[in-house]
Amino acid sequence: MDDRPVILLVVGEHADVVEQEFRARYDRDYRIELAAGLTAGLDRARELVAEGAQIAMIAAEHVLADGTAIELLHNVPAVVATARRVALVAWDDFADALDDLRAAALRRDMDTFVLIPRGPRDEEFHTALIELLSEWGWSVGRPLVTVTDVVAEPGDRGAAAVRDLLERLGFPHRALTPDDDEAQEMAEAAGPEAELPLVRTFTGRVVSAATPATVTEAIYGGFDTIPEGVIADVAIVGGGPAGLAAAVYAASEGLATVMLERDAIGGQAGSSSMIRNYLGFPRGISGMRLAQRSRIQAGRFGARFFTGRPAIRIEPGPPDEPEHQHVHVTGAQLCARTVVLATGVKYRRLGVPGVDDLVGAGVYYGAATSMARELQDRDVYVVGGGNSAGQAAVHLAKFAGAVTILVRRASLAETMSDYLVREIDATPTIQVRTRTVVADGGGDGRLQWLRLEDLDTGEHSKTAADGLFCLLGAEPDCSWLPDGLALDERGFVLTGRDVPRDAWVDGQPPASLETTVPGVFAVGDVRAGSMKRVASASGEGASVLPLVHAHLARLRAREFGA
Repeated sequence: MDDRPVILLVVGEHADVVEQEFRARYDRDYRIELAAGLTAGLDRARELVAEGAQIAMIAAEHVLADGTAIELLHNVPAVVATARRVALVAWDDFADALDDLRAAALRRDMDTFVLIPRGPRDEEFHTALIELLSEWGWSVGRPLVTVTDVVAEPGDRGAAAVRDLLERLGFPHRALTPDDDEAQEMAEAAGPEAELPLVRTFTGRVVSAATPATVTEAIYGGFDTIPEGVIADVAIVGGGPAGLAAAVYAASEGLATVMLERDAIGGQAGSSSMIRNYLGFPRGISGMRLAQRSRIQAGRFGARFFTGRPAIRIEPGPPDEPEHQHVHVTGAQLCARTVVLATGVKYRRLGVPGVDDLVGAGVYYGAATSMARELQDRDVYVVGGGNSAGQAAVHLAKFAGAVTILVRRASLAETMSDYLVREIDATPTIQVRTRTVVADGGGDGRLQWLRLEDLDTGEHSKTAADGLFCLLGAEPDCSWLPDGLALDERGFVLTGRDVPRDAWVDGQPPASLETTVPGVFAVGDVRAGSMKRVASASGEGASVLPLVHAHLARLRAREFGA
């Protein structure tokens, strides 16, 4: 049996060219199937699903004998929701079809449209296809080559947290049960006292009773241990988009740059299944891919990353180093001339005991893209009205039987980007319930039901629920910062003219992104007044560099003057 994922080509008059182009590049790893026309294409897709085949992509010529690619691809999600959808447009048809194709893309009737190649080595054409196939392979097909194994009983909460970490780190992994042969080998390697879950990293080390923290240490502890005596020009605390942008620009400009990240590089954005409004990625990019690429980019300029190292304290240097800041982590410290706070925010808890007791067993804080595959054909709820909630709902809808978004406000449009609102409206399996909150929930060992409250009428209704993803509100974690660093009433870091006037020096406020502690800056979501978007966070991370340079110049001038 041929178990390769299928690329289904729905062809018209350019059938020979389309088939040749796809077979030349993808025939080794994918099973190329052809169908002539809209009706035949949908029928073949249904047959493939019935056979149990995985359909990775459906690519259709725009002009078909009995319709258009737009009509076909609009109907594909009802047959197979996870397949990537591409319209193939002939050059002669492009001008006349462009307006319709753009409108269809806005309605999310397709993932993208591309021009059929007119000659060999059309790399732009294949780049578009490969990006879509790569995202499909990661989120649906699962990588065939893995670097990490996780052994646990089905439903193990600790294992779910570890798999979510690995997903955000971009580490392909396998989930094994204790009965699998390779799992038993791992148990023997871990020793007689081994406890589930077990994790074997790419180094061969087996971690017993694994947690996200111990797995991170096992993965990175061997080669990113903080050395003594490190003096950085810039110490960045937090590895989300703001921190990564600061790292790229600082390192590229020759500054000695280090980053501390307590969890997975990428922050909350790293769990986003698809960011479609980030500059330079017309077909979108997952948060994990964006984080991976940014880390590699910063690393190539010389930035150093210390992952799984939460900062616990910032103190001024001793009398002989008055211009330095000491950033403390457990068992070590970094000395830095400047510090950039990019710690982001964490999702606010629901505060419903019956629900919060089931975290990791059907209840998840954050997008938890790794859990989506386990909710095939289930009833799933998403709490939140921001972009992260919208992205999570759209991703979950590719797997779940039904997705319901619960939001306090009267409309998603008040807090969510328009492109996501349109995509949600165009997804038939997503329902939006406004002015609704979770009042209670429970189940036997895992989530099975929710009680919802209508905020306008006060009425309660009980509903079956297999999954609940909470992406509501944002709370900064600034309790570890020094007392002299000013925060607003909600705990966000104040910068520039927003700091209290009694903290201004000689009647002048700090620089625009500088805190009340000279040489300590704040960027991204942790900063009071920030926009809370990936692009704006990245922009602030880049914008802080001139201020860092100015502060370093003042330090050099003082040293020279002394």
